[in-house]
Order: sequence, then structure tokens, then C-alpha cells
Amino acid sequence: MKTPRRRWLVYGLLFLLVAINYMDRSALSVAATPISQEFGLSPGQMGVLLSTFLWTYLLCLIPAGILTDRIGTRWTNAISIAVWSTATVLAGLVKGFGALVGARLLMGVGESTTYPAAGRVVQEWAPASERGRVVATYNSGAYAGPALGSLVTAALVTAYGWRTAFVVLGGIGFVWLAAWLYWFRDPAQATWLGDEEREKILRERGLAQEAPAPEDGRRVGVLELLRHRSMWGIALVQSAAVYTQYMFLTWLPGYLEQARGLSVLKSGAFTAIPYVVAMVLGIALGVVVDRTLNTQARAAGRRRIVVAGFLLVSSVVLLTPFVSSMVVLIALISISLTCVSSAVSMNLALLADLLRSPRLAGRANSIAMVGGNVFGLAAPIVTGYVVQFTHSYTAAFLVAGVFLLLGTTVALTMTRTPIGRADPATEMTVAST
Repeated sequence: MKTPRRRWLVYGLLFLLVAINYMDRSALSVAATPISQEFGLSPGQMGVLLSTFLWTYLLCLIPAGILTDRIGTRWTNAISIAVWSTATVLAGLVKGFGALVGARLLMGVGESTTYPAAGRVVQEWAPASERGRVVATYNSGAYAGPALGSLVTAALVTAYGWRTAFVVLGGIGFVWLAAWLYWFRDPAQATWLGDEEREKILRERGLAQEAPAPEDGRRVGVLELLRHRSMWGIALVQSAAVYTQYMFLTWLPGYLEQARGLSVLKSGAFTAIPYVVAMVLGIALGVVVDRTLNTQARAAGRRRIVVAGFLLVSSVVLLTPFVSSMVVLIALISISLTCVSSAVSMNLALLADLLRSPRLAGRANSIAMVGGNVFGLAAPIVTGYVVQFTHSYTAAFLVAGVFLLLGTTVALTMTRTPIGRADPATEMTVAST
């Protein structure tokens, strides 16, 4: 008899959390044309506006990880979605450009906890053998959100204006908040779980999950994690993938409108296609990888080979400026986004494989996200000014492709060793598997 899978309710909530996160942050790119017309913005200025939420997002990532490890994932996620949903509503209500920037900065503060908290939820709820597919599932929300959001936002902007679109999108987060507070607990306290499934989760949820603090009394945190080469490798790989992810997230609708001559509504529809493909195939590839890697392969960090492969294939983005067919263009973008999605998912799963102190999962995921978002912050700005000065998107796609190729090399060379110190409990766990 198979063990029940009610834990997938939690995974589904994580998927929706990330989807709402990305739907809200991508709304500005879909509404970029009417907003830039209202405020008289150049492409370079629009690129700066598109990046504003990343300023506070990046600054708050490490504190977000520390907060997650201290107060737990239930309240961290509850507070964060309340903050960023309020900010999204405010973005639709404010009248001045400065106030719009302020609302986006507040949104960055709220959204900063999502991935650190999701990474810790994986350590708390996911058996090690499911880790890849669980990360792929919640990370696919980063593609489901823009896919649905581009359609919904484009329709709302066309019918009612961009301000109404922001108010409606912000309201969705409060619906998720109610569901999260009702359902989510640590698996040990979740009364809706059966005993058999609870025991499976607690038994298999990760190396050293119950490991005590170091006996020498030394506090282990961000600086200790940064002593490890693999932690830097994970962060750099994240940078390579997230640059391309944010280039598409912030500029794909504008590219389709400006370079390919599509209307706002049509660009929203064509933007949705690659994100739907990335969402579906990203989850499927996560399942395939989990079934391919055994316990020894995961413990040895061999997931890095998969990460490198996805980054290499995603570099097909280099070909996009040179095709005229819209079908081929969307196919190439779909392949690139799918592989970027899978690279990010497998990179975060690799972090969980290599991390020897799961109680530091929030901090470790924060470091990875800082690495990614340093370059993610640059993507909309660099793209905006490249387009402004070259009057073309060709060089922008070239920069993204080069980053992906560099990330391939880093994945193969800098993510080979465990992160953190093993303890007797960890060694006993590994020996028994």
C-alpha cells in the first residue's frame, strides 16, 4: 500500500506562493508601455524602474534567511505576502512616479523571504528522494506566474487600465494568505497528515535534520557558509541563470512589442507560451532527475552535471535575434526558459544535497538568492541601456548567452564538496542509507 501524499498540499501552496510572487513582480513589464507613456520614460529609465524592487529585494535576502531560521516558515511567509500584496495594491493607487517607485521598493522587501523560506520548507517537509521534483514544482511557479500574469494583466490593462490591474493582482495574495495560515504547520504538528506519512517525512526529510548545534558553542551562520567553495559555486551558478530569467521577465513583452511589432494584448499572449512550457517541462524534468539520481549520487553532489547540462542548452538564447519566424523565436525562448528554470531548480536542490546543516537552510538559500539577484538586478538595467544605445536587442541576448556558458563551467568545477561540517548524526544517517 502506498504512503498517502497529502504533503503535496504544502508543495502546492509553495507553487502558488512563487507564482503569485512572480505574477506581481512581472505586472510592471506587461504594463510598461502605458506606464512609460504616462510618465514620459525612456527605455533606460524604464529599465531602472523595472529593477527598483530588486534593490530592496537584494538587500533584504540575507536578513530574510536569518528571519526564516529564527521565527519559522509559517509566519515568515504570512508576513511577507501580506507586505508585498499591500505594496502591489498601492502601486495601482499612487499618483506620482516617486510613490510608484516607493511601492515597488516595498514589494521587494516583502518578496525577499519567498525562496529562503521555500528552501527551508523543503528541508522540513520533503523526503530526500523527492527533493528535486519538489524544488522544480515550487520554482515552476516563477514561470506559471508570468504566464498567467501576462494574460490577466494584459487583459486588465487593455480593458480597465494599468492601475486597476495592480489592485486586482494585489488582492490575490490575501486569498493565499488565508489558506496558508489554515493549512501549514510543521509536519510533526500537522493534524491533517496520516501517521504513516508523517513518519516517512520525519524519517527521510534530510541529512542531519535533527542534528544539534555545534558542541563547541560557536555560532554557525552566513560567514561560516561562505568559507565553502561550493557555496560560492551555487551562488555564481544562480547568477548565470537568474540574469537570463530576469531579462525575459522584465523585457520579453517589450521586446515583442518594440522589435516584433505586437500589440500589448498579443505580446501578453506570446509571452505566456514560453512560461507555460517552462512550467510543465520544468516539473517533468525534476521528476526524471529524481528518478535518475540515487542516494549516493545525491550525497556526492552529482546533480551538478545536470545543472551544467541545463545551462548549456539554455544558451540557445544566443540564436533568438537571428530568426525571423515567430514560431521559431517562441520555440527558442521556450527551450531557454525551460532549461533556465530546471537549472535554477536543480541548483537549489544541489544546495540541499550538499548542505550538512539543514537548520541553516534559510541562510544558505539566501546566499544563493543574493548571488542570483545581484545579476538579476543588473539584467533590466543593462538590457534597457543596451537597447537605448544600440537600438537593438542583439547585444542584450549575447550578454545573457555568455553568462549561461560561464555558469556551465562554474557548475562543473565549483560545486563538488559538501557545505558545512558533518557531525556524528549525519555520518550515521549517510551510513544507514
